[in-house]
Amino acid sequence: MSELIQIVDSLENKISKLLHRMEVLNKANKTLENELNQIKSNHESTRRTVSEWEEKYNSLKLANSMLGSNTNKTEAKLKINTLIRELDYCIAQLSE
Repeated sequence: MSELIQIVDSLENKISKLLHRMEVLNKANKTLENELNQIKSNHESTRRTVSEWEEKYNSLKLANSMLGSNTNKTEAKLKINTLIRELDYCIAQLSE
């Protein structure tokens, strides 16, 4: 009978340890989830910032080429041609 009591006590002890370990792991999991969400938010913010800087860079590049820089003249001409086509289309729509 005492052997049975020892087995039950051993099982209770092991279950208690497992429950404690599960609680610790759940806390660690929640911490990691919070950290992941924060990193995702930071990543999205950084991605938006990079996108904004790329737009600014492209605008500056176009403005620089329009001011007479030889490096991007072809790109500037294409952009101007596109704008002229869009204006022509708008004028045609207005005249109808």
